[in-house]
Amino acid sequence: MTTIQAHSENSHQNVVRFITAGSVDDGKSTLIGRLLYDTKSILVDQLESLSKTKHARVTSSDAGVDLALLTDGLEAEREQGITIDVAYRYFSTPKRKFIVADAPGHEQYTRNLVTGASQSDVAVILVDATRVDPSTTPATLLAQTKRHAAIVHLLGLRHVVFAVNKMDLLNFDEAVFHAIKIAIEDLCNKIGLPEPTLIPMSALLGANVVTASKETPWYKGPTLLQWLEGLDTSPASEKTGLRFPVQYVARQDGSASDDFRGYLGQIESGSIRKGQKIKVLPENREATVAKIYLNNRSNRDQHKANNEVESAQTGDAVAISLAEDIDVSRGCLFINAEDSTPPTLSKQISADLCWLDSEPLSLSRKYALRHTTNTIGTKVKEIQQVLDVQTLSHALETHPLNTNEIGRVSFVIQKPIVADLFSQSQRTGAFILIDEATNHTVAAGMIREVTA
Repeated sequence: MTTIQAHSENSHQNVVRFITAGSVDDGKSTLIGRLLYDTKSILVDQLESLSKTKHARVTSSDAGVDLALLTDGLEAEREQGITIDVAYRYFSTPKRKFIVADAPGHEQYTRNLVTGASQSDVAVILVDATRVDPSTTPATLLAQTKRHAAIVHLLGLRHVVFAVNKMDLLNFDEAVFHAIKIAIEDLCNKIGLPEPTLIPMSALLGANVVTASKETPWYKGPTLLQWLEGLDTSPASEKTGLRFPVQYVARQDGSASDDFRGYLGQIESGSIRKGQKIKVLPENREATVAKIYLNNRSNRDQHKANNEVESAQTGDAVAISLAEDIDVSRGCLFINAEDSTPPTLSKQISADLCWLDSEPLSLSRKYALRHTTNTIGTKVKEIQQVLDVQTLSHALETHPLNTNEIGRVSFVIQKPIVADLFSQSQRTGAFILIDEATNHTVAAGMIREVTA
């Protein structure tokens, strides 16, 4: 293993990015506040400031303050007592570093959840035990809990845990937890999530968050922090090889003695090395990698830093120069010349959409599809199916997607894109949809079918 590979893997392993999701008042902000408090990641002056805020709620927390206010940074959030924007917080333990995103639970702000989840490796979905209806078989979960679980699955997050919160209000009843466990297992089975992990807890009291609770002797699993510390977050073995979308073409000042041309961007999957044969798509031209500069620096910076490397890995920002003088522009894609499963060049795709706009999806409206470093005009060909969040089945009749709905949609694109399926590569198999009239981001898409 090279030094660069080891550094890359260690970095991935040491930092965990996770998002909290769930319905309004499930306790997401309180949970994050509890993690910050119990890991001693809060300064004394922060606690004193929170204790004096006019928006603090009465709490039985041992911290003596409303822990939710640690993440509710906007005045409107504190005033209303709800999370509106995604709030990012950092904390660490002797074992790991964590970046946590507190996502809004309100249906109106689902788009913010999608944004936060797309940058995360792990999802913590909170379930308010007091709001689960035990009178049905299985017990009935809140619609927003189901929606968030479906979105997390569609976005391909590798690790998901369900934090069954507010168990203290139900006297930590094992039977209640078991009923909720059956309901969540049924939910996961219907949407295709693997066997779920569940943790009974009280974020307010700190039960099973950082410290194991004496109130749940029947629970033998890890606390939430223990579970997070034990995760394998090394980069998943991609089902695709090298994927390097060109973001920018850099030239020197035109001097004949220093005619440098470099192709800048981030390696989305795979690796690249000096001397490697690559193929440039969509032109389908072969070339040889001459030099690789880490962190997008070209040879003009060599007097400042020795940043030329022999190889680079997934996630590295690089500048690449080629031995051959061929036509390469923004939007081109570098792949291994001997790739056995190359991406497909296509003008027709079918994708799962999370619709985020207040205006419904329209078959007559013009949209722009932003895929890797390309932005291309597209039109909706067909709405193939719509997910019923209540039943987690597809509606018998299709209709234009409305705010926060999820559906399968086919598109015709103005010019071909080089695309993978989302199941093969989350980077080159995903896109966002933009309304050309308003310039609003209206949907997040995951490519499921590509027509050659």
